[in-house]
Amino acid sequence: MNFIQNGGIIIAFLGAALAVGLSCIGSAKGTGMVGEAAAGVISEKPEHFSKCLILQVIPGTQGLYGLVIWFFALNVMGAFSGGIQPLTFMQGLTIFVACLPMAIGGPTSALFQARVAVSSINIIAKKPDDWSKGIILCVIVEFYAILCLLASILLLMNSL
Repeated sequence: MNFIQNGGIIIAFLGAALAVGLSCIGSAKGTGMVGEAAAGVISEKPEHFSKCLILQVIPGTQGLYGLVIWFFALNVMGAFSGGIQPLTFMQGLTIFVACLPMAIGGPTSALFQARVAVSSINIIAKKPDDWSKGIILCVIVEFYAILCLLASILLLMNSL
């Protein structure tokens, strides 16, 4: 019974940790995939390094979005205004659920975006002047990561 009354802070921290942790895992895996593909192109044509680097960075944004949600969640909990506030179980669960769009959508979109970026590395290898088309394809996937970010922010703003 004591956990139900006072366990809200644990649940809230868990949601914030999942949002940043899972998003960073997805971004790390995604940027790694693109880096592996880019290494092959760069070994043959080192002049394409900057183009490959831009494509590699793109799946990393979801990790940053997860960090933003982590900050928002901690702000809602009062971490930046004098100390963590005690939360009921329901308040903690509300914060946890508000973090879920980023915790689920962040890593998923990072991996799908990485697949598009890996394919776009092939554009650089075959038609380097058309590399911006690959960026546009990656940005379309980015839109859904931004929607997850926005959903979590709006839910957190109205959580307590």
